Amino acid sequence: MNLWQALVLGIVQSLGEFLPISSSAHLVLVRWLFGWPEPGLTFDVALHVGTLVAVLAYFWRELMEIVRDGLIRPRSREGRLFYYLLLACVPSALFGVALEEQAQTVFRTPVLIALALALMGVALWAADRVGPKTRQMENITMADSLLVGLSQALAIIPGVSRSGITMTAGLLTGMSRETAARFSFLLSVPIIAGAAVWEFRHLSWGEVDAAFVVGIVTSAVVGFLAIKFLLQYLRRGSYLLFAWYRLALAALVILVEVWRG
Repeated sequence: MNLWQALVLGIVQSLGEFLPISSSAHLVLVRWLFGWPEPGLTFDVALHVGTLVAVLAYFWRELMEIVRDGLIRPRSREGRLFYYLLLACVPSALFGVALEEQAQTVFRTPVLIALALALMGVALWAADRVGPKTRQMENITMADSLLVGLSQALAIIPGVSRSGITMTAGLLTGMSRETAARFSFLLSVPIIAGAAVWEFRHLSWGEVDAAFVVGIVTSAVVGFLAIKFLLQYLRRGSYLLFAWYRLALAALVILVEVWRG
């Protein structure tokens, strides 16, 4: 992999991870469209580390308060949120381990990705239109966390999008647009950290090169900016922009697949 490819994939990963458009789908589709080689598990670690740095850098004060209260004052609002976030991670962790091989092979066909992009685009559009969108972080319950966690397990399919499915589930529980995004971002911390640790099993230090560093730096910087953009945008905007984007991308993938025969 050259540095240009590492730069592009780092940008794609970070935008897709935090915007509700699916990072895994975009990583697969970029390589499929341009005929780029598989970057390998070592580069996957770099991308996960970079996006983890982004969300930690943006939410570090809030995360420190959540962890502190979870350990010292578990009945406080932040203390309860600490355990709700852990609970929400369990379903996706179990699905991720059980279906790891399928996630790297069967689920990565362009047609399946296009279908997932389109279906989740419709779901995101519907949730944005019908949900009351009034509940804030202090109103989140254990049931909400479990629902969001169960929905997150579907993100193992490229095109579904971890952020997209969790924001959709959050909207359906009545969360405001910004609260749904904020909860999704906080939930990404243990998920991304767990994925990075899991992939460290296969890390080959001999493959750590300049592209590895570019991947980390790019995904960290762009990821931070993506989080900031989305939270500011959702104070007045809606998720419909991303729903339409998903539908347009799905149509493009199908057209290219038909054209290529």
